[in-house]
Amino acid sequence: MFLTRHPTADLLFESMRCGLLEQVGSSIVGSLNSSNDPSHLGWSTACDKGPAMQFRDAGYGYDVFGFNPKWMEVASSVMKPIYDHYFRVKSYGFENVPMDGPAILAGNHSGTLPIDGMMLGLDVLFKSGYERNPRVTIDYFVAGLPFVGTFFSRVGAIIGSRGNFRYCLEQGDLIIVFPEGEPGISKPYSKRYQLQKWRVGHVEFAIRYQSPVVPVAIIGAEEQMPQIGRIPIKLFGSPHIPLTASPIPLPVRYHIHYGEPIHLQKEYKPSDANDPAILREASERVKAEVQKLMERGLEMREGVFV
Repeated sequence: MFLTRHPTADLLFESMRCGLLEQVGSSIVGSLNSSNDPSHLGWSTACDKGPAMQFRDAGYGYDVFGFNPKWMEVASSVMKPIYDHYFRVKSYGFENVPMDGPAILAGNHSGTLPIDGMMLGLDVLFKSGYERNPRVTIDYFVAGLPFVGTFFSRVGAIIGSRGNFRYCLEQGDLIIVFPEGEPGISKPYSKRYQLQKWRVGHVEFAIRYQSPVVPVAIIGAEEQMPQIGRIPIKLFGSPHIPLTASPIPLPVRYHIHYGEPIHLQKEYKPSDANDPAILREASERVKAEVQKLMERGLEMREGVFV
């Protein structure tokens, strides 16, 4: 079963999803390229660049999750100056990212807003020369946000449900996951670079579908929008409203460190994914590698803005 939007949000936001945002997005895309053929991006329905870049048209111009390659073109073009000049993203060890086949990138999560996921996704996209379009997992409530949920689905993000995860790995996709989840991105500034509870779902699927896990450490996001408090009000399904020291993300420099792949598939058989003890052990192993990368990244960093 695929989950593409929060189930309680469909009726409330359907008109928005199919209305203004679609018209604006289509107008922007159309102005950049009047052709309906996305092959100028290196994309094609025949998948010229391999299974990871495959655009699996579900029959109406989008895949089953709502992804459309032209939206990705527009979004990445708009975000590239921010990636290059505002956050000045610098990455290390990108050669550790598999260029084909199913794989999982598991990293630390922080920053109040999910900009870390966007910068990591863009880094993979740009560094791979558009050969890999990563599937960034998002929380259930994000898909229910007006306009935002639709935008994320158009650029390839998926709700982190079991069905979605399974489908993407079976199709050979590269998935970005943050095992800390919402507690990671919403932790207070006093707990920066302290990993929160590390969930086991990513290693369960890595073992079950025999996929490598690449640990990732993101340095810089913790300081972009320090959270100093929260208002206990749930809006559109979000757990709370954050109070931050800055009204907008600060121009911190992002440093992304990719570790060596952890080949759990070589140590465990698919049936081991049913053993909670094995999952806890494997999850702690990934967490420890991310922790090492974070510590090394913090030692290498010369300053928050450099």
